[in-house]
Amino acid sequence: MNKTLTILGLESSCDDTAAAIVRVGPDGPEVLSSIVHGQTALHEDFGGVVPEIAARAHAEKLDTSVAAAMTEAGVGFGDLDAVAVTSGPGLIGGVLSGVMCAKGIAAGTGLPLIGVNHLAGHALTPRLTDGVAYPYLMLLVSGGHCQFLIVRGPEDFTRLGGTIDDAPGEAFDKVARLLGLVQPGGPAVEREAANGDAGRFRLPRPLLDRPGCDMSFSGLKTAVLRARDALVAEKGGLTRRDRADLCAGFQAAVVDVLAEKTRRAMALYCQENPAEPVIAVAGGVAANGAIRAELETVAAQFEARFLAPPLKLCTDNAAMIAYAGAELFALGRRDGMDLAARPRWPLDQSRPGMLGGGKKGAKA
Repeated sequence: MNKTLTILGLESSCDDTAAAIVRVGPDGPEVLSSIVHGQTALHEDFGGVVPEIAARAHAEKLDTSVAAAMTEAGVGFGDLDAVAVTSGPGLIGGVLSGVMCAKGIAAGTGLPLIGVNHLAGHALTPRLTDGVAYPYLMLLVSGGHCQFLIVRGPEDFTRLGGTIDDAPGEAFDKVARLLGLVQPGGPAVEREAANGDAGRFRLPRPLLDRPGCDMSFSGLKTAVLRARDALVAEKGGLTRRDRADLCAGFQAAVVDVLAEKTRRAMALYCQENPAEPVIAVAGGVAANGAIRAELETVAAQFEARFLAPPLKLCTDNAAMIAYAGAELFALGRRDGMDLAARPRWPLDQSRPGMLGGGKKGAKA
């Protein structure tokens, strides 16, 4: 990128309100500020994200988040080249809050407006953090999404497969609730699994008996429910050992599914890119140590470079939206005041969106 661009990014697709300033120039990108306000405390009594509560919290926090990001970066509106905002996919109330805030800023300052696909933000994060060249394989694995993408450009994605129902993060949260663990469920299940016997319960590995890279985690969650109910019927309750073993068995099943599907995706990607292959992973579930370790093993089997951005840039944030906006801006993308908030928005326009939707957001 020959011209230096300074972009304000906004993100509000689920339960994190975020604003960031990213500068991109000939020497590469720099995150000048990144503000994220989580909503875990607002939703913890409900066992999941409540869309109406999330949307209201976004509306209350977006303007102060923007102000904090600009103060931390030491810039004013006159220093910015554009404002980028997540315009989908996600919980529509939250997405709409961000889009309206960005439109207000654009209208009041005259800055160009750029609508960014939330998933593109995740998919381009390895370019923000590591400067990786196109094309590369991306596994996006989070609370609301799970898919394999060959990333060829900021608007050029090929989806090799994805979840047909629950995303892994959503399954972790549901299993945590089934077993009486705190939310968010991913870290809680991982902590319990560290002390459990993964081989005690025979849990399924969905879709491994079918070709392709699509995944399913809803049935695995149901298998945990049935195993729990059988233990309760037999003993009148769960012991700490029972809970740890169920968590370990569930996590091992998720690891096995993701590893095998990653092997299949890598094989397809390497047919096109045999030299210097790269696989990157993003999304909150990428923080799981067992999953990350197994994905690194798969990458080594293909002699591929493995990239996992820092956790603060793996989970929802606005720096990734600002960076994606910068790449789109450099291509000439501009949006008008008719920019719409979209609950569904598949990256690969040649294929239909993945079916289903969950509490963490619409599948794409």
